[in-house]
Amino acid sequence: VKGADIYGALMNGYNLNGESWKCFKIFEEMKEKDVVPDEIAWNILIGACSKSGMLHHCQYIVNQIPLNIQSEIRIQTALLDMWVNIDFRY
Repeated sequence: VKGADIYGALMNGYNLNGESWKCFKIFEEMKEKDVVPDEIAWNILIGACSKSGMLHHCQYIVNQIPLNIQSEIRIQTALLDMWVNIDFRY
């Protein structure tokens, strides 16, 4: 059984190799298997959003982040970076 750390490692690999869109598929698989992302996995997902620049993906991911995770400084910093890099025309 894969845990949040394994999924996070997969997502990080995709991010580093320019395939950030695959992180969204991994996230959906995590949800299907009831794997709860940890702070690191959320940070990686936010990074994928930032790289993808797709507003609808970003908003979808942000809406999934639990409030207790949103209050973490690393998450807030990643969110700020993400919103700065979004192309709001799409």
